[in-house]
Amino acid sequence: MFTDQGKPGLSTAPAFLAVLVKYNIYAMLLLLLVASTLLSEHFLTVQNIYNLLRQLAPLALVSIGMLLVILTGGIDLSVGSVAAIGGMVVAMAMPALPFDGGVSLLICVLTAVAAGALLGAVNGVLVAGFGMASFVATLAMMTMARGLAYMLSNGQPVRFPRDLPTAQILTGFGSKGVPGIGTPWPVVFALAVTLLFIFLLRRTSWGRLTVATGSNETAVRLAGLPVGRYKFLAYTICGGLSGLAGILVTSRTAVGTPVTGIGLELDAIAACVIGGALLSGGRGTVTHTMIGVLILGLIGNIMNLMSVPAYPQQIIKGVIIILAVLMQGLGGAANRRV
Repeated sequence: MFTDQGKPGLSTAPAFLAVLVKYNIYAMLLLLLVASTLLSEHFLTVQNIYNLLRQLAPLALVSIGMLLVILTGGIDLSVGSVAAIGGMVVAMAMPALPFDGGVSLLICVLTAVAAGALLGAVNGVLVAGFGMASFVATLAMMTMARGLAYMLSNGQPVRFPRDLPTAQILTGFGSKGVPGIGTPWPVVFALAVTLLFIFLLRRTSWGRLTVATGSNETAVRLAGLPVGRYKFLAYTICGGLSGLAGILVTSRTAVGTPVTGIGLELDAIAACVIGGALLSGGRGTVTHTMIGVLILGLIGNIMNLMSVPAYPQQIIKGVIIILAVLMQGLGGAANRRV
């Protein structure tokens, strides 16, 4: 087979580069997996993999919520603070209930999720109802929710008694694995939530219209559909998932603290962007966002195994984000040429 220049094989390299650009996120994940395996003998151990996935479970939940907001063309800077509220509420509610056991814990968890969803709903009202810029509305909520977390705890960590049956169930959930296979319960839970939202976004009218709201809000509005409702639901669900993330953190640490989730919003945004979501809205998938979560986790994990200080880790994460966005731009340009 000859190219236009009459020489065989010259189109092989451009074709390979086009495939590499198109599937850059998979290539990046594979590269990090290979590099991590070669750089540290401890990386592929079962204990390290399970610890990595357990640590990423809260970020996975928050990133799904962030993706919903980004799909509508917005941003949510309050997710880290809302996660702190979720952890604080569940830690304070357990000793306050007059009975112990699974029902008591369920009430605590639902209360914490409801608190997160309520804060998310406030964001939704400000953005969808009053037309406030999402950056401004969620920035204000980030500050207020963090201040509320400090007020609830008087600035101190809230440790719940280990002898409470509810506390034992929660900490067991955070530290133990599924009998027989050993997979940590938080990982199983995060996977179930991920599969649920993959289905919702792909197979339901709510999911398709949420994406359409960010892709072409004017067309959705002219079709007579309630654009504001989809935006409101996105922020509310994001708040609820952030509250759940705070509970997962508390289940692992056995303490509710007002500093939970600091910087979590930036990691969630980074995971979505690395996964190919457009900050302008209308494009992004849960699957690719989870790959973005794994990429961020792998970067931190291998640098921790190699004893790299925290500050260089932030620089490397920033470089990875820039490269991911550049690759997405190249991929979009290639698709337009085709």
